[in-house]
Amino acid sequence: MSAPDRKSSDEVRQFAVAADDDGIRLDRWFKRHLPQIGFATVGKWARTGQIRVDGKRAKPDDRLVTGQQIRVPPGGETANRPQKQRRPLGAEELSLAEDMVVLETKAAIVLNKPPGLATQGGTKTTRHVDGLLDAYAGDDDPRPRLVHRLDKDTSGILLIARTPGSAAFFSKRFSGRSAKKVYWALVVGVPDIRDGTIDAPLAKQPGTGGEKMHVDHEGGQPAKTRYRVVETAGKKAAWLELEPLTGRTHQLRVHCAAMGHPIVGDGKYGGQDAFLTGSISRKMHLHARRLIIDEPGGGTVDATADLPEHFAGSMEQLGFDLLASDAAPLREDTVPRSREEKKQAARQHAKQYRKARRGERKTRVTSKPGKTGKAATKPGGRSGAKPASKPASRPKPKR
Repeated sequence: MSAPDRKSSDEVRQFAVAADDDGIRLDRWFKRHLPQIGFATVGKWARTGQIRVDGKRAKPDDRLVTGQQIRVPPGGETANRPQKQRRPLGAEELSLAEDMVVLETKAAIVLNKPPGLATQGGTKTTRHVDGLLDAYAGDDDPRPRLVHRLDKDTSGILLIARTPGSAAFFSKRFSGRSAKKVYWALVVGVPDIRDGTIDAPLAKQPGTGGEKMHVDHEGGQPAKTRYRVVETAGKKAAWLELEPLTGRTHQLRVHCAAMGHPIVGDGKYGGQDAFLTGSISRKMHLHARRLIIDEPGGGTVDATADLPEHFAGSMEQLGFDLLASDAAPLREDTVPRSREEKKQAARQHAKQYRKARRGERKTRVTSKPGKTGKAATKPGGRSGAKPASKPASRPKPKR
């Protein structure tokens, strides 16, 4: 047999280790392919020599190699062991899942997550990306897996792994910081230093149940963000490219607020100062624009996500030109797109935006500059909240 058979068997079974299972432990292989056989049974078979890998005795923690042959003795199924059933998806859920797809490869499905949709479920959160993943798998395919996350109100690129093996591969790229991610953000005010690195350790803010982070120079985990000011709207707002060099919870949001320029719409970390006057949307203006990551077996996934409607509308009202950034990671080893490719992408995006807003009344932008208060000195997120740290400890951007 070249692929695991999940049904019970009264005969000795032989399986070949697939490329997707290269490097995993023997006991994890059983959980992945023969979940009806419990860990206790696997351990017993290993001790008594009934499990063989390439004809030799094997231990549960042995690592497997592609092409090896696994001998599995008959039986061993746990009586009445419940099998996970896939939840049937409705027409609206299937349509949403299909609309989010940006790119598909053998190993990955790349989505453009809309703002307001959580990545995973939680307390009172029943609608999320994880609950839609069955839409991307056939009856005999493994369930796709999340390998990283975006905040509920952050939109943009979200990579899904098709198989457990590809999930492990992508996870290592994210944890090893070899994945290149670029975000777009609108922030209140304009940073004095136009291109730099924010180096400010982060920790969970006490008393928030772990739901909020803050800068903690003594006990925080290292956190670095590279940023560049792309364009400005007077002193009212700035359009930033952000590249997280570490992956802490809410890192970009906390770093922008700590710099004194909270992300537009981020009341959690910017308080009332995070909202611009006039007709600029009060929604979060943080978007995972581009992802570049190696793929199993060679090749590269390079995906870009269009802005959500509210973000695109704000960009238009503030007079920003999408051609000013191609969202390339802020590194010298990245080859930028040609000018013609940039123009074509911008034309396509503008066409989609006009179509979405057809028939809507367009509001003129007020000429008065918005309030640009330094919300970062109030990490509590609300106007008048007691600062969690002294203003003198505010991190300084590095050139």
